[in-house]
Amino acid sequence: MRFGKKGKLSPRYVGPYQILRRTDKVPYKLDLPNELASVYPVFYVSMLKKCVRESASIIPLEGLGVNEILSYEELPVAILDRQVKRLRNKEIGSVKVLWRNRLVEGATREAEGDMKSCYPHNFPSTPILS
Repeated sequence: MRFGKKGKLSPRYVGPYQILRRTDKVPYKLDLPNELASVYPVFYVSMLKKCVRESASIIPLEGLGVNEILSYEELPVAILDRQVKRLRNKEIGSVKVLWRNRLVEGATREAEGDMKSCYPHNFPSTPILS
């Protein structure tokens, strides 16, 4: 049975799922969701991978503003850095954006023009000279 895409882009592991019980020395029975009802729920240990979660990457759902389709809008909090790449005929500006509900390590580089058009309140009206 294929899970999602096929070929090189198919996922190696699907889950995480809770282990219900150990049926023998090697096989384990898993608690699979209803979408995987056609899959036999007993797997050998060699087919399983331990799920290790980093507590820093888990965001609490309280105060996130999650809507009915379990998504939320990310808003920029601050511009951390500005960078200009010079090509032959033009300059491309990018900014490092700190997003709400993310750590500093989760800051991303975005095109400066796109960020100014979507979130003009995060950019000062007069340019800052350094």
